[in-house]
Amino acid sequence: MDSFGSDQAVTAPTAVKILVAGGFGAGKTTFVSSVSEIPPLTTEAPLTAASLGVDDTARVTGKHTTTVALDFGRITLDQGDIMLYLFGTPGQDRFWFMWDELARGAIGAVVLVDTRRMADAFPAIDFFEDRGVPFLLAVNRFPDAPAYPLDDVARAADLPPGRPLVHCDAREPASARAALVRLTTHALQLTP
Repeated sequence: MDSFGSDQAVTAPTAVKILVAGGFGAGKTTFVSSVSEIPPLTTEAPLTAASLGVDDTARVTGKHTTTVALDFGRITLDQGDIMLYLFGTPGQDRFWFMWDELARGAIGAVVLVDTRRMADAFPAIDFFEDRGVPFLLAVNRFPDAPAYPLDDVARAADLPPGRPLVHCDAREPASARAALVRLTTHALQLTP
C-alpha cells in the first residue's frame, strides 16, 4: 500500500520538452498561449526603432510586438500520462543564438509556416534537420494568406516523405493541440 492508503501506485506524468518555432510573425506566441493550460509566460516587447532595418515587418501588418527571449506553456496529453513543456522560440535572426540552448533536451518541434512568407520557415527547418530533431510542419492559417494543399507545401519545403505536415490555426486550442499530438506521436515513434 502507498502512503495515500491505496493499493494503486501514483505515477507522475512523463515530462516532454517541445519547441514551437518558425519565422518572425508566424504565430509562435499565439500557438503557445492558445493551448497552454497554465497562464503562459511570454516575453513580448514592443517593436522599437532598434528593429528598423533588422526585422522585416512589411509583410506582417499589424505586428507591434516581438518575442525577445522565449514563450513558455504547458499542456497535458493522453489522460494525464504526458506533460508537454512548450518553449516558443524568438523568430528574428538576432535572437537565434538562443535556439541551441532551447533545443537541448527537446524531443521535437512544431515549425509554424505562414504561406505568405514560406521562405521564413526554411531556417527553422534547416536548424532541426541539421540537429536531427524530429519536427512537424504546421501551416498556420491567416485570414489573408493563400491556402495551398499540403502536398504543395511539402514540395516547396523540400520535406522528405513521412515528415508530418498539418494545417493549423494557432488561435484555436483544439487545432494547436492536434498538431502537438501528431508531433509527439511522431517523435516518440522515432525514440528507441
